[in-house]
Amino acid sequence: MKKQTVFIMSGLVPALLLVLAFTYYPFIRGIVIAFQDYKLFDLRNVHFIGFRNFTAAFQDPKFIAALQNSGYWVFFSLVFQFLIGLALALLLKRPFKGRGIYQGFIFYSWALSGFIIGMIWKWMFNSQIGVINDLLLRIGIIQERIGFLSEPKWAMFSVIAANVWYGIAFFAIMLLAALQSVPSELYEAADMDGASGPRKLWNVTLPYIMPTIIATTLLRAIWIFNDPTIIYGLTNGGPAGRTHILSSLMLDKIIYGGDYGAASAIGVIMIAILLLYTIFYLSVTKAEKAGDF
Repeated sequence: MKKQTVFIMSGLVPALLLVLAFTYYPFIRGIVIAFQDYKLFDLRNVHFIGFRNFTAAFQDPKFIAALQNSGYWVFFSLVFQFLIGLALALLLKRPFKGRGIYQGFIFYSWALSGFIIGMIWKWMFNSQIGVINDLLLRIGIIQERIGFLSEPKWAMFSVIAANVWYGIAFFAIMLLAALQSVPSELYEAADMDGASGPRKLWNVTLPYIMPTIIATTLLRAIWIFNDPTIIYGLTNGGPAGRTHILSSLMLDKIIYGGDYGAASAIGVIMIAILLLYTIFYLSVTKAEKAGDF
């Protein structure tokens, strides 16, 4: 038993060291930096300044705008990703000719990186040569080209639309797997009771896959909130910072300002927001009872 314990511990130690080095140490170090005046171009003058980075963040109009944009970004992206992903999962559950090909097309977007997707949609939204403007002109919806990424009133809508397209595949994959686990006996019993299609969806399908819905929406909301790659690929936070969310603003503080203290303070605020959101979400959805009929 002693030899087995030593062998097991010797196998766990390298993994534990990697987790400590690449997860917990950066996490703790980031929290410490949030309370410091830590600028890349003035490393000899690093010192603790208390909550000054946090107060400066909440007094910054760019931070307040990014905080509001983060709410729009997460809410609208999550709602449309889930609804369209659920609809596609319900369609793909039914057997039909060429279903595998359609699944490949739908799941394709999830294989790409967010930044590449941002660059693809940047060309599609281009006001001069973009395919979206061309299609809208051809079918008569618009009379002149729209600067989707350069006009403030369209910019946030455009990045959310690209993000919706990106995240549909995730929900389609996860919900399709959950739908395939629903016992056919439940639908047979519902048919015997004379339940219609929408009623079977509401009373049989959704309650059965509710644990998957709760887990996927929670995870996806966290990912959307933290991921600035599509915004960086599309607009880089522009025009005039109108599409910045907290994570992209945090990167801006590092890349263009070299202000690691301010960036870390935004990161700590993001952690606090996600922690509060997770506690609230799990308490409202009663996740521990999600699988009960």
